Amino acid sequence: MGRSRYTITEANKPHFMTCTVIEWLPVFTRPETVNILLDCWQYQRQNMGLKLYGYVILENHLHFIAQAPDLNKCVSSFKSYTARQIIDHLEAQHVEYLLKRFRLARLAQRTDRDYQFWQEGVHAELVFNETIMRQKLDYIHYNPVKRGYVALPEHWRYSSAGFYAGLGGSIEIDKW
Repeated sequence: MGRSRYTITEANKPHFMTCTVIEWLPVFTRPETVNILLDCWQYQRQNMGLKLYGYVILENHLHFIAQAPDLNKCVSSFKSYTARQIIDHLEAQHVEYLLKRFRLARLAQRTDRDYQFWQEGVHAELVFNETIMRQKLDYIHYNPVKRGYVALPEHWRYSSAGFYAGLGGSIEIDKW
C-alpha cells in the first residue's frame, strides 16, 4: 500500500486516512472532479462493504474515516479508479498544466503509467475508541473552518459535517 510508515493495521476497524494529490495540486475545485470521489465511495459502500464515517474534500487533499472487510483493497481501488477517472476528465477538458505536472511527477516515481496523480500511501491511523473517533471527526469537519473557507463546518459542501448536523450531505455516510 505504498511507502508510508502509516499502515492499515486492522482492516476491520475504522481508520483515519489522508490522500493527497501529488505536489498538492488543486484538482478538487470543480464539482466534476469531486463527484468522481463521491461516486467511488458510494459504489464501495454498496458493493465492497465500505463503511464511511466521515470525510472532507479540500482542493488538493482529502481526509476520511472508513472501515471495510478488506480496507487495503478498498483504498487501493479508490485511489486507482479515481486517479484514472480524473486524468481522463482532465484530458477531455485539455487541462494541460495539471497533466504536465502529473507526467513529470510520474517520472520521479513510476514507470508503469503515464501519470502520477496521488502521493504514495494514505497516512492511515487506527481509530480504536469513541474519543479518538470524535477527535478525528472534529479534525475533518473543522479543516475548512481553520483554512478560512467557511464559518461553520456544516457550510462546507464536500464534507460529512452537514450529515452529522442533520442537514444531509452529498452522499450517505455511516454514523459511528
